[in-house]
Amino acid sequence: MTCKPLFIKLHWMLSSQFDFDPRSFLRSLRGVPRFLRDWRHFRPGYSGALTLKPCLHDWYEEGGVTRSEYFWQDLLVARWIFERNPQKHVDVGSRVDGFVAHVASYREIEVFDVRPTSTRVSGVTFKQADLMQPVESVGEEYCDSLSCLHAIEHFGLGRYGDPIDPLGYQRGLASLARLLMVGGRLYLSTPIGQERVEFNANRVFDPRTIIRFAERNGLRLQELTSIDAAGTISPIVVTEQSLLQLARARYCLGLFVFTRDKK
Repeated sequence: MTCKPLFIKLHWMLSSQFDFDPRSFLRSLRGVPRFLRDWRHFRPGYSGALTLKPCLHDWYEEGGVTRSEYFWQDLLVARWIFERNPQKHVDVGSRVDGFVAHVASYREIEVFDVRPTSTRVSGVTFKQADLMQPVESVGEEYCDSLSCLHAIEHFGLGRYGDPIDPLGYQRGLASLARLLMVGGRLYLSTPIGQERVEFNANRVFDPRTIIRFAERNGLRLQELTSIDAAGTISPIVVTEQSLLQLARARYCLGLFVFTRDKK
């Protein structure tokens, strides 16, 4: 393993699991002299109550940073759903404070998640469901539009309280296909690249794996878009060569659009 991937993994572990971001910490240290200088300049001209609440690293951030692939996938799919205006849209496991919020701003949406949800949001109906099992409470062909963004890669790894199941993503894809009406659309995103499990965070799929199991469940690929970690969006002309190239990469986000052709 090279130094860069090791640093990335270490940074992710410290920031997401232990709430310590080394880069923010170093930027904050850099900001201490400026904070003290600004405070000394401000204090003589102000006579009211004053407490100190330093925000030390904001000087070194861009305004409105949107590099995350999560941001772009949420925005793209929300726009696509707006344009198609389906009869009933259901989401499985996507970000409530991102994609779900976008869609809820202009239409009703149902959200299925393996975890309980106490949040109440106007226009959003939350249902607890394990998509590694058939969703008996709603049955088959429940909706004509379905999304599952950055979620299928977690199925069966136990990260969110779901049962451990090495085939969880296969069962999840089968359940998604059953929920979708014939002719309906599934918007599915997941990490793609050199196929592996990064236990218990997520899987990274060879894009051909996703396409193969989707086809087994009556889903036909309509579009594929890749989004890298810097937010570069690239529509893919799907060929054996382009899929092989994606499979050889270390990581990017694959955004698949499928239609259901048959039961």
